Amino acid sequence: MNQSVLTRFDHEIAQQGARISSALNVLRMQQYPPDARKGLRKFQIAEVADLIGVTQSHLRQLHTDGKGPEVEVNAGRRYYSAEQMLDLREFLEANKKSDKRIYVPHRRAGEGTQVISVVNFKGGSGKTTTAAHLAQYLALTGHRVLAIDLDPQASLTSLFGIQPELDDTESLYEALRFDEERKQITDVIQRTNIPGLDVVPASLLLQEYEYDVPLAISGKKGDEGRQFHLRIVNALKQVDPNYDVVVIDCPPQLGYLTVTALMASTGILITIHPQMLDIMSMSQFLQMLGGIMTSVADAGAEIKVKWFRYLVTRYEPTDIPQAQMVGFMQSMFAQNMLQNHVLKSTAISDASIRKQTLYEVERSDFVRSTFDRAMESLNAVNGEVARLIHATWGRK
Repeated sequence: MNQSVLTRFDHEIAQQGARISSALNVLRMQQYPPDARKGLRKFQIAEVADLIGVTQSHLRQLHTDGKGPEVEVNAGRRYYSAEQMLDLREFLEANKKSDKRIYVPHRRAGEGTQVISVVNFKGGSGKTTTAAHLAQYLALTGHRVLAIDLDPQASLTSLFGIQPELDDTESLYEALRFDEERKQITDVIQRTNIPGLDVVPASLLLQEYEYDVPLAISGKKGDEGRQFHLRIVNALKQVDPNYDVVVIDCPPQLGYLTVTALMASTGILITIHPQMLDIMSMSQFLQMLGGIMTSVADAGAEIKVKWFRYLVTRYEPTDIPQAQMVGFMQSMFAQNMLQNHVLKSTAISDASIRKQTLYEVERSDFVRSTFDRAMESLNAVNGEVARLIHATWGRK
């Protein structure tokens, strides 16, 4: 009798999962016809000026002089595609004289690829939202970016318009596995709707890595297993010339996947929602993380981390308890906190319902003050991280 109930339960759960997946695919087809692939809106001149780092009047003068890429003009307003923004960067870089600004911020000889892991032990801290917006911002500001979804739940993958159970996608697991079926990371990289930004999707198969590592350590591949922390490092070597920055969305647990990502990282962003329970959880996470990384380092592994920062997310400045929690954190380690915070915003949450980020949605679809406030906070945070990346390269 009990077995029969369990069987019915198993079947019902599987059927409901399939129904949800099918319904999501229908919504995706309706939102991104005809092939369910995401497109990208065009950007107004104010956004372009802000992302490139020039004035609007300078851009208008270029168009008046017939210089730079030709762009769409509608009702007197100029609209740029993401590709045209890249062309504009190339033009400004090639034609600058005394201007010391860098319009094409690709890394140069001697500047290593920066690998930024976004981590937290607790779900709901805004980790995936942070990783998605950071990767897109870096690409829109001219960097060559690879986003890696390392969470088997595949939330970042979904934000990029991919349904792993339907799109027959492969994950980074294929480049990490220990058997003869291991592939090159180039076999699992996909392009996104933003030029300069590629993605390695996630799938449930990533969870297998958590079981493979201890088996490899104790089995015939013991030496290879004990070097598990180098598997992402080695995978990224295959595409090192192609990217300036790698952004990794880690799973909300401190397992082998997260440790492998952290040992490849040059920078770490720890997202934190400023609530007491979240900070208590983070306390345990940090102690466990420090202990594990110390053990790995004592075994001879190289820790490449140049900086780590705490990022306050979903912040409501008028919420007094939240403000107190932020003050509590700043009093202990101000030097390791990002100065800017991601504000809690209905614009960000409403965009995610559409499987989009704030960089993808139309400003006109929201209350403008709400959209602008959220965008300002995101750009401030992402710009601060970009400056940390450039500082690591030795740029002023």
